Amino acid sequence: MEQAQVRLWWLPVGAGGHVVIHTSRWWELWRSVREHRRPQPLFHAALEVTAGTRCTIEMTPAWGQGSGPRGVVATGSVGAQRLGALKLFRYEVRCWQDGVIPDLAYAPEPPVLFEMAGSEASALLARVPQVPRLVWGAKMPGGDMWNSNSLISWLLQTSGIDAAALYPPRGGRAPGWRAGIDAAR
Repeated sequence: MEQAQVRLWWLPVGAGGHVVIHTSRWWELWRSVREHRRPQPLFHAALEVTAGTRCTIEMTPAWGQGSGPRGVVATGSVGAQRLGALKLFRYEVRCWQDGVIPDLAYAPEPPVLFEMAGSEASALLARVPQVPRLVWGAKMPGGDMWNSNSLISWLLQTSGIDAAALYPPRGGRAPGWRAGIDAAR
């Protein structure tokens, strides 16, 4: 039986950027004041799946990505459904063979590794385009918002990996993680 490997990368939100790093810090400061806690570092999750070939999986804004192949398998709206008509308010879900994760150099720790059968990894890859295409930033019934972390936790949870047992490094937070778990259940 062919074995496959899934690597979960935790990346600082906004690493390597100029706008997102500031807006996410302001958002976390605002949330921490409302929740009466200290601000924490925010993390974005991405996956690498190696099963014969290597594929990268992540959800990113559709703007600023340039042209050329990126493995886009789904898109959705940011902020509100109607805003998705504009590229500025659209995200893309990528499942990119031999793709790159641009902020990988900023990962504070090595990835979390999961071994699985090749057939299970193939099933995970086949589910990427089936992710719920909810509005990025929309509040879910459990109170968490849908975002890029939701995609990753949804994929792990639907693959039989207990995503609720996984945490970002350094006491950080991964907003949206719970929303993906709830959607998978």
